[in-house]
Amino acid sequence: MQTTSAPRSAASVPAQSRKRPRLGLALGGGSARGMAHLGVLRAFADAGVQIDCIAGCSIGALVGAIAASGRTDGLEAVFKTFDWKKTLSFFDVVFPRSGLIDGAKVTALVRDHLPSTQMEALSIPFAAIATDLLSGEEVVLRSGDVIDAVRASIAVPGIFTPVRVGGRVLVDGGLSNPVPVSVLRAMGAEQVIAVDLNHGVVDGRARLRLRSKKNPAEPSVQQRGGRWMDDYRHVMADLKSRLLAQNAPAKAQFSRWANTEEPLPNVFEVLLAAVNVMEMRITESRLRIEPPDLLIRPPLGDIRFLEFGRAEEAIDIGYAAALEALGGWVY
Repeated sequence: MQTTSAPRSAASVPAQSRKRPRLGLALGGGSARGMAHLGVLRAFADAGVQIDCIAGCSIGALVGAIAASGRTDGLEAVFKTFDWKKTLSFFDVVFPRSGLIDGAKVTALVRDHLPSTQMEALSIPFAAIATDLLSGEEVVLRSGDVIDAVRASIAVPGIFTPVRVGGRVLVDGGLSNPVPVSVLRAMGAEQVIAVDLNHGVVDGRARLRLRSKKNPAEPSVQQRGGRWMDDYRHVMADLKSRLLAQNAPAKAQFSRWANTEEPLPNVFEVLLAAVNVMEMRITESRLRIEPPDLLIRPPLGDIRFLEFGRAEEAIDIGYAAALEALGGWVY
């Protein structure tokens, strides 16, 4: 008579004889909040968590591509030097028909931190998520030029110009799959960690701040961030003067947008906020349908879309959130 022994629990199997599941990391979009991804990655390294594949959307694609090459330390050091002056220097405003910024400086930043521009040569398998502007389809980029893939994934409609890849016109992947858990499953990940940067950002903690000269209760420059905020105001004034120059393209349109007498957010904030609200709702729906094995949601609601000058703060928040999430998780 043949007998079968009772299966042993995972705890009774020697650690060295157990096969570690293939682990995927989904890095979501969130503009400046994406600096939290760097803290998450540092927490993984400190906890000994090994990532086998990465999929990123928007700023998550930028960080993810560099993480897949193993060079995030340099990226973290660069972003910690950002203030409003440096942030605005990346806004190479060109006023083309399809976007305000052509992204050349962002492309150069990514290139500076990649040993190879081919996705197949990255140390860790990587995918960038974009959206076909004409069909609305999700596009998963896993081969070819990683710079083009990242550039397409971060192309927020109306702000960055779209990118042509393989005959398609591609924009921000957040329009179709903001936290790409499903992509990692398709890449063979048996366990998936997802990082959602936008949870709760439209519940009142990160409302757009209105600008008005007529508001006597408006805080002073010192109250709103001291020298850092003062720099921002000077840089924005300089940018405005250049855009309003007699020979600047779209002078009339920008003049209306920049009218500080109107209590409205600036054009970048309007576009980013609109995309952000949409991405948050899409994220909630997709995570219900395609839940990860571990979900990390750093509390970043009060970091605005373009506040790259708060990189160190965002990195620390991401680090703490990841360590807390990993504390009770076994994979």
